[in-house]
Amino acid sequence: MKKNLMVAGVAALILLVVGILTAVLFLNSLVKKGVETVGPKILEVPVTLTEVRIGLITGSARVKGLVIGNPPGYQTPHAIRVGLAEVGVNPLSILADKIVIRSVRVEAPEITFEGNPLSKNNLGDIMDAVNAMARSGGPAATNAASRAKSKPAQKIQVDDFLITGAKVHVSLTGMGGEPLSLTLPDIHLTNLGKSGDGLTPTDLTRAVMSAITSSTIKAVAGAATDIGRGLGNLGKEGGKALGSGMEKVTKGLGGLFGK
Repeated sequence: MKKNLMVAGVAALILLVVGILTAVLFLNSLVKKGVETVGPKILEVPVTLTEVRIGLITGSARVKGLVIGNPPGYQTPHAIRVGLAEVGVNPLSILADKIVIRSVRVEAPEITFEGNPLSKNNLGDIMDAVNAMARSGGPAATNAASRAKSKPAQKIQVDDFLITGAKVHVSLTGMGGEPLSLTLPDIHLTNLGKSGDGLTPTDLTRAVMSAITSSTIKAVAGAATDIGRGLGNLGKEGGKALGSGMEKVTKGLGGLFGK
């Protein structure tokens, strides 16, 4: 009897381990597919992801090889490339109405800026697309099963979002392709969607992209002024133009960061 119970216990343990591994593998592929499906609808550019590894028990995740493409008409291959991002999630919130993400840490992403920081550029065009999608209420469901669901989509809360060591590769209009590289100061966002029901994926994307875009444009405009090439000396009028450009980046954001 004891032997049979031991065999049954070992078999149950094996089945449990196999079940957990299967769930993790399924969840990994599901998240990857979701990012590559919903991302392009919000940003209106290609979005690819190499790998997602999720630990259900620890509530941790590692995202590798996230690449956000450029809008049509730009020559550089992509706008943002993230080699590694680490995410901490409250596992108990995954099935709740609001997913609670404790932390996101993005290490040394590569940002490509192409265009003019005071007028048309790739990041500004992506930001325009995100703002338009947010005003429309987010991407529509793409299949009958999703449309038929009466339960509202899950919202998101991010307690701490840190982007550190970001490198910007600059291709300024009028500089003849001469390379320019910059390092951005840390971008640190907190309590995103903490109050109320949380943020939709579109609004979370808008908050993060707004911070990246505004920080990048400010750094690029400052560098262009310092080197005095391409855009020349910005002067007083240039400063006004920069302020107008920054206002355009965050237009429609309202009190988003206070949610």
